[in-house]
Amino acid sequence: MKILTIDTSSNCSSVSLSDGSTLLGECILGEDRSNSGRLLESVSGLLKAARLTPEGLDALAVSLGPGSFTGVRVGIATVKGLALATGKPVVGFSSLAMLAMNLPFSSHPVAPMYDARKGEVYAALYRCGSLPETLVSDAVIGPREFLAGISKPTIFVGDGAVRYRELIVSTLGELAIFPPWHANLPRACAGAVIAREAALSGKFTPLALLNPTYLRASEAEIAKRRRDAL
Repeated sequence: MKILTIDTSSNCSSVSLSDGSTLLGECILGEDRSNSGRLLESVSGLLKAARLTPEGLDALAVSLGPGSFTGVRVGIATVKGLALATGKPVVGFSSLAMLAMNLPFSSHPVAPMYDARKGEVYAALYRCGSLPETLVSDAVIGPREFLAGISKPTIFVGDGAVRYRELIVSTLGELAIFPPWHANLPRACAGAVIAREAALSGKFTPLALLNPTYLRASEAEIAKRRRDAL
């Protein structure tokens, strides 16, 4: 099953092309939100290298967030456009579940954390075998509050784990485990693993329901509420 997967939920966007359990190619665009504008160029390059056309794909996949509001919107809009143009089905998945899948078959729970700014993180807790199993659902939360619910050895991954590493260590001590730096990089190919299993089970996401998972209001929404309250 050939799947094109896009992730734009963080500073580091990526696109992957896979066929079953084989990675045909992956493009990582670097830590620059403006790179989301190069998505179609990356998609075209991957397809050309694999000698495929969009019509030759079996499915599309995209991370729904949480993460960068603008980035998530761009990724979803790109996949919706491709789906409408080709008629291919789509799988949407959690960006935190994708990040957790950087550490499959882990012997301890995995806590993916994105820096949500404003003193908060996007975080969750997963048991990662061949697929992520949710232990604590995705949430936007203060890091201290999130850590208060952890009482067993746990692997922390993501830019939120990097930013709050000192707090994590001071709170949990030896219960806190940190993987090598490369595991903190969100990768579309990890999302492709989730998407493939969903696609094989026929669990596609209708385009009408392919919406961003923000978890909190955007700055524009907050500003509007303040104006309306005056």
